[in-house]
Amino acid sequence: MKTGIPISLVVIAVAAVFFAGVILRDGEKVVPQGEGTLRLDAGEFEAFPLPDYAAKYVTDEYKSYFVEVEPGIKVHVLEVGSGFPLFLQHGNPTSGFLYRKVAEELPTDRVRVIMPTLVGLGFSSKIPASEHTLDDHIRWINSVLEQLKLTELVYVGQDWGGPIGMGALARSPDLLKGAVLLNTGFNAPKEEMDLSRAHAIVKTPLVGELMLEVFLSIFERLPEMQGDPDSLPVDVTELYGRPVRESGNAKAPLAMMRMVTDGPDHSSTAAMRVIERYVQGLDIPAEIVWGMNDPILAKALPLMKQNFPAAPVTETEGGHFLQEEVPAEIAAALLRVMDQIQLAKSGDTNGAP
Repeated sequence: MKTGIPISLVVIAVAAVFFAGVILRDGEKVVPQGEGTLRLDAGEFEAFPLPDYAAKYVTDEYKSYFVEVEPGIKVHVLEVGSGFPLFLQHGNPTSGFLYRKVAEELPTDRVRVIMPTLVGLGFSSKIPASEHTLDDHIRWINSVLEQLKLTELVYVGQDWGGPIGMGALARSPDLLKGAVLLNTGFNAPKEEMDLSRAHAIVKTPLVGELMLEVFLSIFERLPEMQGDPDSLPVDVTELYGRPVRESGNAKAPLAMMRMVTDGPDHSSTAAMRVIERYVQGLDIPAEIVWGMNDPILAKALPLMKQNFPAAPVTETEGGHFLQEEVPAEIAAALLRVMDQIQLAKSGDTNGAP
C-alpha cells in the first residue's frame, strides 16, 4: 500500500523554503531624506535634522548632513568645530556617533572634527548586501573627502574604518598629514585564517543570516566586546542599532563581517594589498592607541607596530570600541600628532629663504 507524504511535512517544507528565501534576500536600497540645505566652505549639502533619540548625544554646535557620493548613495556626516580637519572613521556596526566622546575632549576652536558614517549603517543610505565590497566603501568615503574639498587632515581609524579610511586616503595621498591608529588592521592575508570564530561561522550562507538576523542581535552583543561592558549601555547600543533596523534593510553588519578577509583568495584581499603597500610607504607623525581587552583585534597590535615602527603606543584597558572607554587617551594622541605637524610646518617656515 502506498503512503503519501503527510501534508504537514509538505507545509513545513514549503514554509522553510519561503523563510530561507526571505532571510537570504539581497535587500533593497533605502535612501534617507534630509530637510533643507547646509552651507559649508566646500558648497551646499543636504541637511539632516537628527531624530531626538540621536540628537541628545551631541551639542547644538554639531552639523549633520549628507554627502551624495553616487545617485541614491548618501553618506551621513557629523562634524563639529573649525580649524585643522580631523577625519575620524568608525567601523562595523556603529556610526560616526562613536567618536562623540573623543570630540568632547578636543579643542573645537582649533580643529574641525569630521565623522562620516559608512554606507549601510547609521543614517547613511542602506544598500543590497551584494554591494557591500571594500572597493565600494573606499570609493564612497574618498568621494566624501573630495566633495568636502579638504587639502590636509589627520586621520583616525578603527575596525573597518581602518582599511576603508586608509584606502580612501590612498586615492588622495596628498591629504594625509598624520594618523592615530586604533584597533584595526591594514595587512593583507598571506595564508587562510579567520579573524574570529564568529567571522568563520557567519560567512556560511543561511547560517550567518540565522545568527545575525533571527537568533541574535549584533547590537545587543556589543557590550561583550568591551573591557567594561557598562561602557555600552542599552541606550547607546540603540543609538547604533535603531536606524539600521528601522530602515527595513539591516543587511550591513553581516555583509561587513563577510567583507573581512579569510585568506589570499578573498574578494577583499586585492584591495587590502593596495592599502598595505600605501601604509608601509607612509612617513608621517603617528600614534597607536590600543584596546587590549578587544576579543577580536587586541592580538593585532604587533602587526600595527610593524606598520608604524616609530609610533608611540598607548595600551589601554579598553575593548573593541575603545572610543567609548578611553576617549581622553585618543584625543591626547591626536593633539600630540597635531603638535608634531605644526612643529614641522614651523620648521619649514623658519628654514625658508
